[in-house]
Amino acid sequence: MVVTTNGNHIRYYTWKLSPGVVKGSVYETFNFFREFSCKYLIKFEKKVNCSTLPPPTFLFPHIHIHIMKIAITGKGGVGKTTLAGTLARLLAQEGRGVVAIDADPDMNLASAIGLSKNPTPISTLDDLITDRAGAPGGVFKINPKVNDILDRYGVKNEDGVKLLTMGTIELGGSGCVCPASSFLRALLRHIIFKEQFVILDMEAGIEHLGRGTTKNVDLMIVVVEPGMRSVETLTRIKKLAGDIGIENIAVVISKDVGGSGVVKEKIEEMGLPILGSIPYDTSFVKADLEGASPLDTGGDAIDEIKKIKDKLVKNLK
Repeated sequence: MVVTTNGNHIRYYTWKLSPGVVKGSVYETFNFFREFSCKYLIKFEKKVNCSTLPPPTFLFPHIHIHIMKIAITGKGGVGKTTLAGTLARLLAQEGRGVVAIDADPDMNLASAIGLSKNPTPISTLDDLITDRAGAPGGVFKINPKVNDILDRYGVKNEDGVKLLTMGTIELGGSGCVCPASSFLRALLRHIIFKEQFVILDMEAGIEHLGRGTTKNVDLMIVVVEPGMRSVETLTRIKKLAGDIGIENIAVVISKDVGGSGVVKEKIEEMGLPILGSIPYDTSFVKADLEGASPLDTGGDAIDEIKKIKDKLVKNLK
């Protein structure tokens, strides 16, 4: 349930637990919205003054969440879309609800999950954005209605992954204050707090961190190649992620040909966990050329991604 008061959001959660365990309830508040005029959290039909709430936290820290919101990023060409699409499919094949968000302007996530055609990019829906958020150059809403967008424009693959393509517009921040950016930021906020797994395939590089579009994710996975340029990008991503409050960062090494020892040492020196090391696999190149899903190729690389998926799921139970 989301409570909106004067444009301020407070999220109320009910987490599902293992069979035989009583359900627990947690809530999470967002400092960004508390800075304004938030007044009440509705909980069990009671009104509670927001000023009495503790800082954003889980009420029951011993309860492990059964869903996860993951942003996957890295420098261009490292294989983040391959990882994002494969993880999304593997999770869906286990019967989990999965939303995949293509937030990369290259828009390649559709083929990575086995779709032959991209969904309509949200950024191209000019009439809808104008109706919901306002017209360019005029007054616009910072919190437009977006709760129906995923169902209207998301497309499911054969595994049940629902894909939403954001498009190429800037997602906002100090350099882009407009109805379209407001709409897309509100949409991302809404999707991140749905009761499903969310896998975000972010644009290459670090710019999206400056916009704060990934600030509410549970985990950021940085994909790196076994080279120092990727490590340099990782260093910048870690710093910027910390600046916007992302505490959980993990690393996946891709295209590993067996010489990643030095890179692993650098990552360990940074205090970041390595979820896995995906070997270089020519079948991925073939899948890319054919516009096919990497998961359908099989091989050692897929086996390693399955292990990465298992590590993620293990932390949810």
